[in-house]
Amino acid sequence: MVRSILENGPSTAAALAERLELTAAAVRRHLDLLLEEGIVESREERVYGSRRRGRPARVFCLTDTGRDGLDHQYDALAVDALRFLSETGGEEAVTAFARRRMESLEGEFDELAAARPELSPAQVLAEVLSQRGFAAAVRQLPMAEQLCQQHCPVAHVAAEFPQLCEAETEVIGQILGRHVQRLATIAHGDGVCTTSIPKLQEPIHEQNRESHS
Repeated sequence: MVRSILENGPSTAAALAERLELTAAAVRRHLDLLLEEGIVESREERVYGSRRRGRPARVFCLTDTGRDGLDHQYDALAVDALRFLSETGGEEAVTAFARRRMESLEGEFDELAAARPELSPAQVLAEVLSQRGFAAAVRQLPMAEQLCQQHCPVAHVAAEFPQLCEAETEVIGQILGRHVQRLATIAHGDGVCTTSIPKLQEPIHEQNRESHS
């Protein structure tokens, strides 16, 4: 169940039951145990855009404790290294390191885009990020796409050094060729890292052609 929440993001009990092919009662029992152990927490579902009528659904998401058992074994070493870099080279050195860390992302993006032409640029980027352990997916909205990263292998490090998040957002915008906006990050306590990617507007003559067809 923890892996399902990790890969799919904050989930309702009903969604978990459907994905895992379990009864609602079995899911509730398991969730009660995870809540008691502090591995997951329950919160109101965050709604982007117009709010639906009725009470917001309750979703379950991983806590810091729940994420601790995943990919954070090198956090202490990484934090110590970045602290040393900050003390000896200043904040500019940390920023340069963060940007250097993301440089290879563009090459991986180009390679996968050539191999998977059926994917949109945002979907290609999600695949590349997933290969790096970010469990990323793309959500379609009327005016934008949302790149949702359900896990962050460096969340504890990025909480102290936000330059990692800033460099990642900058590179995402460079790769996709447009201004993107980071809406939420796991490092700052959100359940998922969410980046808004505005959809490219069709040329006016294309819109007019469609309206007259």
